[in-house]
Amino acid sequence: MIPNRHVYVLGGASTPFIGKGHPDFVWPKHPDFGKRENPTLEEHLTRAIMLALETTGVPASAIQRGFVANFAGETFASQGHLGAMAVRAHPDLAGKPWTRVEAACASGGCAVVSAVEALQAGYDVALVAGAEVQTTVSARVGADYLARAAHYALERSIDEFTFPAMFARRWKAYSQAHGVTDADLGHVGLKAYQNANRNPLAHMRTARRSLEWCQTASDQNARFLQNEELKEHLKMSDCSQVSDGGSALVLCTESGLARLGKRPSDAIQLRSVGQSTGPLAGVTDLLALDTTALAAAEVFGDTGVGREQVGVVEVHDCFTITEWLMLEALGFAARGRAPELTLSGATAIDGRLPVNTGGGLVGFGHPVGATGIKQVVEVWRQMKGLCGDYQIASRPVFGVTANMGGDDRTAVVTLLENVA
Repeated sequence: MIPNRHVYVLGGASTPFIGKGHPDFVWPKHPDFGKRENPTLEEHLTRAIMLALETTGVPASAIQRGFVANFAGETFASQGHLGAMAVRAHPDLAGKPWTRVEAACASGGCAVVSAVEALQAGYDVALVAGAEVQTTVSARVGADYLARAAHYALERSIDEFTFPAMFARRWKAYSQAHGVTDADLGHVGLKAYQNANRNPLAHMRTARRSLEWCQTASDQNARFLQNEELKEHLKMSDCSQVSDGGSALVLCTESGLARLGKRPSDAIQLRSVGQSTGPLAGVTDLLALDTTALAAAEVFGDTGVGREQVGVVEVHDCFTITEWLMLEALGFAARGRAPELTLSGATAIDGRLPVNTGGGLVGFGHPVGATGIKQVVEVWRQMKGLCGDYQIASRPVFGVTANMGGDDRTAVVTLLENVA
């Protein structure tokens, strides 16, 4: 969808993404255990909103419409009704229309779509925020909560860790079809960790990993699935992080920018956004993300921008294999050829197509409701030269984000342009 009224991303911010493995995350072996608590869902949401307003210089009173992205507040945090929670962040947000958006791990992307649609309907300044807390229960209980992003009645039984098993199944099929191995896939995990090491907000910013560690199962990098057919096809290093955190951004029309005293060059333009949805339990091809491919075809078809023009990409690497499947669904590589991009260095920060420069879901972290919003924030930050130690060398003119819910059941792809 090309917006009829131009849409601009004025900017945004993310909180630190935290969880087990982050030095500030309190767990039983942390020296502060019993002395302080980890931030709550409300605290992450409030901080993301306030950081976005501070970063963009937008007063809370200027926000006309708001959206909150969250998947599982009721289970992990015993909290729903998050639109009304968001307006607690600032007194001037009270009375404004806010709505919660849920689409599993694509909640953030769908909240961005909702904001774009609101701007087309007549609003001029919208705020989109996403937050998730997932560390309040054990890994097994959390896996059960997250399995609700699949068809629970039909797919829950694949393994007690439903989604890791689903993507182990994809990796098994991909490796057998295309002749690639864990040694090859380990390069995706290594890139994620190395990029996260340069990102002060990343969940795994202090986790140092070697290529051998990412390639090899061990006591510290376990194969943890119970499904015997899939167990050999997934290690801890292949998984995104169970993270807490929040992200938020401000979207405007041209009229909204003028009202705020801003120019288009102060922002980046959202040229097109595509959303596609497939039926739960409806995957027919383990070797392709068909739903993401439909959304990608829409945005590239809308704009006529060539893949070779894109200078930075944020993809939904919920598992390392997903990065390769995403690059193929987006059209940056032919079927089965994405490994060549990784192994050639093309997707590195200094490569010709930098992918997930802040660490992606594997390194930066994956607080589910925040992820799709964080992706747009990260492209904006790269385009405006704000990424510090992980800033790419040249300011990209075009950037792409791809946010996915479930096993490619909901997908949102955006194409963004640096109008400076």
